[in-house]
Amino acid sequence: MNKLDSALVSSALAQQGYELTDKATDADVIIINTCSVREHAEDRVFSNLGHIKHLKKDRPQLLVAVIGCMAQRLGEELLSHDSVDIVAGPTQIDEIPALITRALAEHQKQLSVTDEIRRQPPDERESELDDFEVAYDSDKHHLKSQAFIRVMRGCNNFCSYCIVPYVRGPEVSRPPAVIFEQARRLAEQGIRQITLLGQTVNSYRYKGARIYTLADLLEQISEIEGLHWIRFITSHPGKFEESILNAMATLPKVCPYLHIPAQSGSNKILKAMNRGYTAEQYIELMDKARAIVPDLAIAGDFIVGFPGETDEDFQATEHMIRRVRYKNCFIFKYSPRPGTRAEQKLADDVPAEVKQQRNVRLLEVVNQIAEANNRVFEGRTLEVLVEGPSKKAHLNKAEHLNEPQLIGRTAHDYIVVFNGPESLTGQFVNVRIVKTSALTLFGELA
Repeated sequence: MNKLDSALVSSALAQQGYELTDKATDADVIIINTCSVREHAEDRVFSNLGHIKHLKKDRPQLLVAVIGCMAQRLGEELLSHDSVDIVAGPTQIDEIPALITRALAEHQKQLSVTDEIRRQPPDERESELDDFEVAYDSDKHHLKSQAFIRVMRGCNNFCSYCIVPYVRGPEVSRPPAVIFEQARRLAEQGIRQITLLGQTVNSYRYKGARIYTLADLLEQISEIEGLHWIRFITSHPGKFEESILNAMATLPKVCPYLHIPAQSGSNKILKAMNRGYTAEQYIELMDKARAIVPDLAIAGDFIVGFPGETDEDFQATEHMIRRVRYKNCFIFKYSPRPGTRAEQKLADDVPAEVKQQRNVRLLEVVNQIAEANNRVFEGRTLEVLVEGPSKKAHLNKAEHLNEPQLIGRTAHDYIVVFNGPESLTGQFVNVRIVKTSALTLFGELA
């Protein structure tokens, strides 16, 4: 979601004559797009602002904008920082070019956030945001041949640990006709993979002549000529309809990949998190998903050290990971977020060292499972969408002096590294897998 927001703003500013630069010291405007999901993310923003403060001493004309969730959460408080000139929330991304122009002309700080974030936005405001997304979405600031489409904004789940509903507002599903037209135009521009985005993408509902669901979107977008793969993230286990799995099973363009966070394997903790399902219901859903889509790849998220988490609760989470056998998992240490129900009502009582131990343990388990699972790919030939040169040297360079190491992903979202000409970036190629690890498949062009 943040990658999409950054790309849209970059494209809008480029149309006004701005150019991206790799060095902050060369910039006239610095924009920091923020996340509030974890405390560490906000700490990094303040650290960056500290560095920028020194830049502004030598270059007082430098303009600094802080946008996104942290901007919505802190508002005036953030604007009072010596380094900050503009603060804009996530639902004000279309206003950022105008805010920059105004700040430069008036030499005054600019603030644009939503006063009542949980109030349903008026239809005309939603139309303005839709127009902004359609106008500036492309792969120019994404990976080549790939694009994101936001199908809905906001969240209504109110998981007790999560700040998203308080900074991105209520769920609002975009009209299917607008989404379809955006996808069609992207395909005409050469986009081959589209990822549909939503805080809880499977809760997409649009009431028009009838009620449209995510499964309807997948079916409609699959008909667009030129598109090769369609993905969607992120799904919530408590609202998952079988029609989505049926679409995945019957529509060749829909990738058999599901990112569906469980967060805990303990029913006691799931209830405290206000997740709306039990561990047994989650596992039953995963079993059903694999029955309908036999080659499905599943990724998950887990939080360790949530208030009240005992060794027994943690063992239940480890059991769930071993039972589901995820392709990969993201493991997070719990940190209280201001204004959430967990922060207000539950003591952060799990010691930091215990959180760290549990984090390390789950990563070990996830990697063990992934390493064992990935061995089945050795000797197989897989279709891969090439993302570009690999940032890390994985293979023996001496054997391939004339070709760089490329990185790509399969339909199941497995990372594949191989040698080949950089001109393959953005294309689909067949790669024969010769070696595997927990995180990466290594191959050679077939």
